[in-house]
Amino acid sequence: MNHLCTLFDRFYLDKGLALHRSLLDTGDDFTLFIFAFDDICYDILVDMKLDKAEVISLKQFETEDLLKVKQNRTKAEYCWTCTPWVIRYVLDHYNVDMCTYIDADLFFFQSPDILLTEIRDKEDSVIITEHRFKKDHNYEKLVQDHGKYCVEFNTFKNDEKGNLVLNWWKDRCLEWCYFTKNGDLLGDQKYLDKWTSQFEGIHELQNLGGGVAPWNLDQYNLCKIEGKKIKLIEKISGNEFDLIFYHFQNLRYITNRLINIKSGTKDRYLKYSIYFPYLTCIEQCREMLKNNYSITFETQKSCSGNKIISFIQRNFMQFKCKSLSDIIDLKKI
Repeated sequence: MNHLCTLFDRFYLDKGLALHRSLLDTGDDFTLFIFAFDDICYDILVDMKLDKAEVISLKQFETEDLLKVKQNRTKAEYCWTCTPWVIRYVLDHYNVDMCTYIDADLFFFQSPDILLTEIRDKEDSVIITEHRFKKDHNYEKLVQDHGKYCVEFNTFKNDEKGNLVLNWWKDRCLEWCYFTKNGDLLGDQKYLDKWTSQFEGIHELQNLGGGVAPWNLDQYNLCKIEGKKIKLIEKISGNEFDLIFYHFQNLRYITNRLINIKSGTKDRYLKYSIYFPYLTCIEQCREMLKNNYSITFETQKSCSGNKIISFIQRNFMQFKCKSLSDIIDLKKI
């Protein structure tokens, strides 16, 4: 059985439920530990009695140390702070051999077990996932700004090497975890950049099917679709691979009907093949939440503590668009 964990609040309920549904659809044997970051989210998840899920409330999870830093960090920054802490909680309270953190806006097209075999029964204890930015003239700046690795799919074995890395990361995020770009630091993410030289047992995920996202999608072409399975091909190498999960980061609702998917590619066939199944699932989750729990969703989104940046993020970023085909009318999918 695979043990996975994620965290989200009521404003990410639609995405979190879509993530859970995608895991169920893979037919995998798993437990998803969901850390509900507000009471509304917790109450709804408990009421839903989700299959193969364990829901943990903030009252169960939060420590005095976390509560001290919570008041000085934005909601997003606090979630980033808690990322290694939720992994630590699962390893400590559920006596599991290995736990994988997954972002709530991931969606699985095939089982994560395909990725976990890269370290299962092997000496490495930690999986980290590269952003896989395109290696062009912007590559160095992207790595400098965002880090080489993405906190999206991170696995830790409950052994000496895995716990050493996890505890170090947990302590560092408690000390500093902000959206501010600070050279060597950015949120919880850039701490990972030196792990391969700093610790033993670090494994960089090799399967290209784990970690496909808007920041690297333009490097691939669609090869074929078989049912729910999507096969991509890397342009530069010609290597074919199955899409395991996609990171639907930075979706921006312009209205309740129009959404800017910000896909990073102009290839309509490619992006629509990936985005339409997800958006369909999201709309189904939203409809269920509205009908059963009177939950609706706002279109504004911000993660910065800077008032000016936050205002821009909430009021203008949804209109930023590199391709007009990224504007999707949800009534037409």
